[in-house]
Amino acid sequence: MKIALTGGSGKLGRSVLTRLRADGHDVTNFDRFGERGPGFLRVDLTDYGQVLDAVLGLDERQGSFDAIVHLGAIPAPGILPDAETFHNNMLSTYNVFQSARRAGIKKIVYASSETVLGLPFDVDPPYIPVDEEYPARPESTYSLVKHLEETMAKELVRWDPSLSITGFRFSNVMNPDDYAEFPSFDDDAMKRKWNLWGYIDGRDGAQAVALALQKAEPGFEAMIIAAADTVMSRPSAELAREVFPNVTITRDVQGTETLLSIEKARRLLGYEPEHSWHDHV
Repeated sequence: MKIALTGGSGKLGRSVLTRLRADGHDVTNFDRFGERGPGFLRVDLTDYGQVLDAVLGLDERQGSFDAIVHLGAIPAPGILPDAETFHNNMLSTYNVFQSARRAGIKKIVYASSETVLGLPFDVDPPYIPVDEEYPARPESTYSLVKHLEETMAKELVRWDPSLSITGFRFSNVMNPDDYAEFPSFDDDAMKRKWNLWGYIDGRDGAQAVALALQKAEPGFEAMIIAAADTVMSRPSAELAREVFPNVTITRDVQGTETLLSIEKARRLLGYEPEHSWHDHV
């Protein structure tokens, strides 16, 4: 496939770019940061004219894309003032989605966020493991944008039933050089309770993207993408009972199994995490 990838210079973007090119796809990285050369285009995603022009093609050197993978964004709350986070992320996603529609591109995969599940869980989740079945609970401007993006995607596929949009609620992205810190989390369950002790190896995030490009059907689906385990060495059910004593654990949780349910991605895409921090520490 010929793929436009926004944010291919970011932490997850680098893993996705590597994976998609290894799979044989022709990928152009749309980003504000990166080295000039084939396969890279400097684009300000908040400028609709730039995004549309890049998607349609510059001097016939790009264009005619089969799919867009949209990862370009302010990646977390607290990096910029709230209004700037809202402006950048909401406008960028609208511009990417609308440009895809104008160009006749029918497959979009993009980064939603685990934050819509209610992070940092200062209010208890409705149940554990959490999944995609309860209404979004944005608790920050960053998360509010992610919720609004999902709402926009639902409406766009209603307008065009042939359009496929997959929103991945990625957990906290980690690379192998991050894993040395993980054993330090064990002494205090509260250090990482904010996302139910979840994470995602960037390479498994890239696997999910590759699968969605191959298998996602028309319509909109939001899916949690996390590792199969937690960042902790302690049993997950024990952690949940200690930190969230009033929350129902809806099924047997084995060992250090993730409390961010990845069953939907497994069922719809065949997603199966291949990497764990235990392989590196």
